[in-house]
Amino acid sequence: MAEVRREFLARCRTVSCVMSESVLTRPSLLLRAEGGIVFGASLLAYGEAGASWVVFVVLVLVPDLSMLGYFSGVRFGAALYNLVHTLVAPLLFIGFSVVYKQLWLLPYGLIWTAHIGVDRLLGYGLKYPTRFRDTHLQRL
Repeated sequence: MAEVRREFLARCRTVSCVMSESVLTRPSLLLRAEGGIVFGASLLAYGEAGASWVVFVVLVLVPDLSMLGYFSGVRFGAALYNLVHTLVAPLLFIGFSVVYKQLWLLPYGLIWTAHIGVDRLLGYGLKYPTRFRDTHLQRL
């Protein structure tokens, strides 16, 4: 098997070929890479929007206030945390700001997506309704 792998890598000259061997079979790495891309794209778009970096720094951790939902119980806490930490709401928010030409809202959506991206990059996943430490990426 090791010989086959060496032969494959010797013939493989493209990045995508190497990635298929090492990364594409490891979902946690894929999700972290995806998070890094979301984070980077959010930062680039935020910079292009010309928004204040002070506002970014002040608001980037606001989505983590959803952890306070755990004071009302694990099930509610996990649901609230997951609602705030999936890309559905911020992408709808960004879409709304663009479609309705409310571009002053765009930076807030980008801060939100940046937060989610860096969470995924660092390995923080969506929560199961068992314990706060049980996530779809790992057990913290």
